[in-house]
Amino acid sequence: MRLQEHWPAHQRKETSVQLAYTQWGDPDAPLLICLGGIANTARRWDYLALDLSDQFNVICFDWPGRGMSGWLAKEGDYTLDTNVETLAQLLDHLDQPSASIIGSSLGGSTAMAFAARHPGRVKKLVLNDIGPYMPAERRQRRAQAVAHHYIFKRPSDLFRRLGASAKNDGPVTEDELLHNTYFQTQWSAEHGGRVYRHDPRALQAYAADAIGSIDQWDDWRTLDLPILVIHGLLSDALLLETVQQMLEKPGVAAMHVPETGHTPALSDAYQIHFVRSWLLGHGPAAPFTCLLPPATPRHLFTSAKPAA
Repeated sequence: MRLQEHWPAHQRKETSVQLAYTQWGDPDAPLLICLGGIANTARRWDYLALDLSDQFNVICFDWPGRGMSGWLAKEGDYTLDTNVETLAQLLDHLDQPSASIIGSSLGGSTAMAFAARHPGRVKKLVLNDIGPYMPAERRQRRAQAVAHHYIFKRPSDLFRRLGASAKNDGPVTEDELLHNTYFQTQWSAEHGGRVYRHDPRALQAYAADAIGSIDQWDDWRTLDLPILVIHGLLSDALLLETVQQMLEKPGVAAMHVPETGHTPALSDAYQIHFVRSWLLGHGPAAPFTCLLPPATPRHLFTSAKPAA
């Protein structure tokens, strides 16, 4: 009800939306919530969650309108305020006063806003290639790519599209891309092919908002908690100068990931090791560069069609 001010007065009413998440590990272990990007599903976190589940209770969340979660009533409901409220209700549902959070892109923006509005409810924060600023030009390019209704009638079309969109995620193997592709799409008998597992209006709402840059410096200045910034060195979403400004805040560390853009997949052993170490309080305080695993060839996921 608090989020319905943009609705006509006669339409405002209590509205239930079923939200989905995966849970890994001992429910009594320290709580870690993983929040994905604009078009991600909870299952994208499977590799990280599986590895961390021996020491954490890992909750991976499907945003409203994505994955297995229900869709919101109106396109205008897909806002940062809605995401912040959703995260608050998730913690209440779990009967937990606070949690550590890993947020990729949209998930990190939401986590910063949530931590600013609910002091003390975030213990530690990992921001995966996202900061208080993202250029509008970059947001608009992303909006042009996602705010379409794609129908993949052949596996090869799907593989090329998903492989191209993930070309800067890194490093990821072909097995991981297949895993993410399966859970990010679903079969549609109506369309005779696989479609993305999300509400197109959620992506259209993002496109409408992408006319401006992300500016969360006011939220950033209020944060007083340990923060790890993960930065893809090829990223055009989290700029190096933004990272340098973020590092001026006490308690902020940075992990740079070579040959990677927006966003690091957080699925290989090196990245997971450093994230785990930092969450447990053992990570280096100074900025450092993550190792890369050996490159693996890709055959299914290529940005160009194979030669005839």
